[in-house]
Amino acid sequence: MQVAVTRKKYLFSPDPSRIIARFLYLNDERSANIIRKVLAMPEQEVNIAISQLLRRYSRRHRNISRIFEKHFARLAPIFDKIEVNEEDLSPSQKSLIGSYFTMEYSIESAAFFNPSVIEDLDQSGTRSDEKRVIFSFRATGEGHISSIVFRTGILDRNNNLSLEPVGKMLAEADVIKRNFYDKKTFREKLVEMSKAENTVPPVILDKDNAISDHANVIPPIVVDPPDAKKQTQQIASYAFILDKLGENFTYGELMKNLAIAIKNPDISEDQIKILNHMMWLASSHYEINFSIDSAISERVIFPVSATEQKGIEDARFVKFTDDNGNVTYYATYTAYDGSSILPKLISTKDFYNFKILPINGQLAHDKGMALFPRKIKGKYAMLCRIDGVNNYIAYSDSINIWNDAKIIQRPKYSWDLVQMGNAGSPIETESGWLVITHAVGPMREYSLGASLFDLENPEIEIGRLNKPLMMSNEEEREGYVPNVIYSCGSIIHNHDLIIPYAMSDHSSTYATVNLKELLNVLVTSGKTEKE
Repeated sequence: MQVAVTRKKYLFSPDPSRIIARFLYLNDERSANIIRKVLAMPEQEVNIAISQLLRRYSRRHRNISRIFEKHFARLAPIFDKIEVNEEDLSPSQKSLIGSYFTMEYSIESAAFFNPSVIEDLDQSGTRSDEKRVIFSFRATGEGHISSIVFRTGILDRNNNLSLEPVGKMLAEADVIKRNFYDKKTFREKLVEMSKAENTVPPVILDKDNAISDHANVIPPIVVDPPDAKKQTQQIASYAFILDKLGENFTYGELMKNLAIAIKNPDISEDQIKILNHMMWLASSHYEINFSIDSAISERVIFPVSATEQKGIEDARFVKFTDDNGNVTYYATYTAYDGSSILPKLISTKDFYNFKILPINGQLAHDKGMALFPRKIKGKYAMLCRIDGVNNYIAYSDSINIWNDAKIIQRPKYSWDLVQMGNAGSPIETESGWLVITHAVGPMREYSLGASLFDLENPEIEIGRLNKPLMMSNEEEREGYVPNVIYSCGSIIHNHDLIIPYAMSDHSSTYATVNLKELLNVLVTSGKTEKE
């Protein structure tokens, strides 16, 4: 039986006018020459140049002069090399120098896709049959670098969307906070990484390169999984850095010691690999805070750490309710460094302050992890696809450590024979856990399906659709990647399932499905299968 789907005539399209100001990396020699040329300019020429810049860009950025100052501050090592005292420079000179190391980046010029939707905690001003929601999207710009952006609006009684005005003054995080680390826990994570066959961090340090947690790092190395003897030696060798640190240490203290160690002429290749493990682990944890005067549509979660320098992909947001009733929004996403991927986790309570940390354990090596919205029998639960083909479920006492999984679904129909996976977190209903799935069939067509699992034991499949719930139609199949529809999370409102979805990896829209009809078909499909 085919379930009726109502496609809404609403389009989320990429907008090239939405830009942020990024730090422009240039090598030390070029940077030094630019600084010298600015310092040689007459004072009047400096003042005119910076005045013209501020006039041209002040309406495109929330505080462009502050951005210039921040980027100027990142040049401190260059000033040390050319023996220039920063205190002797005028504010105009500092701002002008900073402007030469700034570039505009259009965050969604290429694509605006793979959405999820969640209920906003703030429902003030809405009627009983309305719901304020937050959409997240994967925005992709030049170089196919992906970031996370948001939209918010209200669904009415008929699930038509009224979107709030989209702000143009975009803002990256106002503050980036690095972690404090407990030495014992940090060492345990390093040991865990050395055991994990698929955990191979990129090279962030070598004898000729400075520490960097942004772009322009050298290509990753390939390391064979260590045998037991070599693993023991690696664990013991962590001491040459960790012994120099206190029982609790900061990101900055670790970076300082790594910078000293890499300059040691006697450092071995094995020790360099260890330094890269440490840097990779440390840079994967951070917090970001946005200015309170920014609209949610103006907040951009752009790659910060080396593990995600080429993109933050496919965030699956979920409203998670703890056993004590506290609500936290989590999102699993895929960090991509240009050659390898790392599952990571975002948490926030207000969408101003976000904590980011890696997902660790034996399962932390593939895309598409999706957290259940509550614990099951006292444990966190997660959908995952550890073999790239089948759907699995995992349980854990810790929200970011996942080691064991059990298969719960295999492809079985012509339209999902290549692979299947989740299209967002499970949704709790009276009939069971509703899971929207994605599937890949012939001609690499991506479609959406639906399955139902037991509430008490979600390893038990109650039923699944034997036909796609949705496939791309003629209007949706053309784009950056043809014949693909994809979603990262749905919700229920006014007895309908709201499914936001991407069209051929270019733009996005949403559809609705009558929940009762869908659940009836799923339950019936399970009974028919048993007969």
